[in-house]
Amino acid sequence: MDMETAADTFAVLGHAGRLAVFRLLMRHAPRGVRAGEIAGALGLKQNTASVYLKALERAGLIAPRREGRAIFYAIDLPQTAGLIDYFLADCCRGRPDLCAPAAVPDPARRVFQVLFLCSGNSARSLMAEAILTTLGEGRFAARSAGTQPRAAADPQALDLLRRHGHDLAGLRPKGVETFRGPAAPRFDFVFTVCDRAAHEDCAAWPGQPMTAHWGLPDPAAVSGAPALRALTYAATYAELHRRIAAFVALPLAGLERVALQARLDALGAA
Repeated sequence: MDMETAADTFAVLGHAGRLAVFRLLMRHAPRGVRAGEIAGALGLKQNTASVYLKALERAGLIAPRREGRAIFYAIDLPQTAGLIDYFLADCCRGRPDLCAPAAVPDPARRVFQVLFLCSGNSARSLMAEAILTTLGEGRFAARSAGTQPRAAADPQALDLLRRHGHDLAGLRPKGVETFRGPAAPRFDFVFTVCDRAAHEDCAAWPGQPMTAHWGLPDPAAVSGAPALRALTYAATYAELHRRIAAFVALPLAGLERVALQARLDALGAA
């Protein structure tokens, strides 16, 4: 990337609204988000969001993708990587003391710290915490939190976990602030399990943990007969169990950071 192209690209990102849209899409990368979801998450008018998206598209930072009747906007990863590389390889001359990328979590560590994030932290993220605690077999320390935590855990989620033999001790909704103090764990992995939490512009976690979005519909939002609701909770549990079992089985010692990130993203997309 030459200096003129870089300058034009940064001019586009120099607007607070366009930067907010870009940051939201980066949190969802490599997956896309519909324009209506972007507008709703950022509190924008639909036409304002469209103007911002068009500017980012003209700059080559994002690209639209049609799926059926819906259009999803996603980060153009090669173009964005070129912008980053402009600093790392050109401006910084690749000096590792200035701009070396973070390493993969050290596979020699005895316990990996994992955080599951949701909006209410009452069902999906609590399920994920309980499942990883069971499947992790001491190699992973699982925790969960909510960006807007509920007052209590979802009773139906707790009942399902109990029937599957999970330990419910200490399983309760908590705010993200619980894990931001100096005494908080330093996380190796942070996973969002609902779209609302992924939309939110939270402060970066110390130590640059690896992140991925494993969004699932909220089972508590399903209305209808008790049998239908029970089936929805069971399906959510089964999908979380599948993803977490695959995560635990990853060969952390044999994967570079880019390869590991691709695996984590794939688990959320499958």
